[in-house]
Amino acid sequence: MSSTGLDVLDKTIQTTHIWLNEIMEEHGDDRQAAWHILGAVLRALRDRLPAELAAHLAAELPLVVRGLYYDQYEPSKQPDRTRSLDEFLERVQDGLKMTRPVDPTEASRTVFKVIAHHVDLGQSAKVRDALPKDVQALWPESVGV
Repeated sequence: MSSTGLDVLDKTIQTTHIWLNEIMEEHGDDRQAAWHILGAVLRALRDRLPAELAAHLAAELPLVVRGLYYDQYEPSKQPDRTRSLDEFLERVQDGLKMTRPVDPTEASRTVFKVIAHHVDLGQSAKVRDALPKDVQALWPESVGV
């Protein structure tokens, strides 16, 4: 039986829970923190991608996660030209200020792992390759070379 009455919503909610569960495996049994981790990393990632690539990645995300991804989006300011790992992690940390303390490096690794697991291999490799080398180093080894 459908919980929302719409299969598309039921599927995206189920898929979002799968993504959050994978984040919780690494960061503890706190769904709210997992949601904040996912959002903080996705927005930091989105802001460093060219608009077309950011849109292609968005198309691969579950509908609910896509809303989180586009939250606070300002296309006229993209892509952000900051290139260092420290600047990327600072952006992630800023996105995590409304939750319990979370290491931004570990948060980034975890979300990149979830993306690599669930997003088309070719698309996730394009996203990874668009990042500075030191940020790419946080991406799991299993995504194309």
